[in-house]
Amino acid sequence: MRNFSSLAAASVAAIALASPLAAAQRNGAVAQDFKLTDVNGQTVQLSQFRGKTVVLEWHNPGCPFVAKHYDSGNMQATQKAARQQGAVWLTINSGAKGKQGHMTGAEAKALIAEQKIMATNYLFDPRGVVGKAYAAKTTPHMYIINDKGILVYQGGIDDKPTANVADIKMARNHVLAALKEIKSGDKVSVAQARPYGCSVKYAS
Repeated sequence: MRNFSSLAAASVAAIALASPLAAAQRNGAVAQDFKLTDVNGQTVQLSQFRGKTVVLEWHNPGCPFVAKHYDSGNMQATQKAARQQGAVWLTINSGAKGKQGHMTGAEAKALIAEQKIMATNYLFDPRGVVGKAYAAKTTPHMYIINDKGILVYQGGIDDKPTANVADIKMARNHVLAALKEIKSGDKVSVAQARPYGCSVKYAS
């Protein structure tokens, strides 16, 4: 396992596949491919998971809306359910260096262990190339890509746009609902929903 002292490799890999930037990814269209570097300095490419459902989650550990879902265990439970279904879960950090949420590989690995994060991979996008290509606005901001590489959901994790943990019990988890419909071969009934949370802390 090599020492992860720089995020430059992630930036270069992201630029290679996610430029020029799209205004946003459209539901029903093929999701834009990208490469990013994970906590161990290994390159992960979206297209390597073709044939599987993929969930993208934008993450900032300093955001109270993110804390709502992690401190309660809701995000980890959603990650676990997705992976038990055979889906791949990619958590992406687009926080720029010097801004809230930015982490080194070592810091991210410590957080993963502490919070028992169950993502398949935790990826770095410090220049925001992939985040902007996907028009990720908030943390969390969720996307689901089906096994054919088609974007079928984008928006909030649920329909309760607050930082109040008590609201989770009353919420419709859009991600779990979409995954259930995908597994059943049904069309995703709520394909787009309002994303909510802290703004993604992109590089200026």
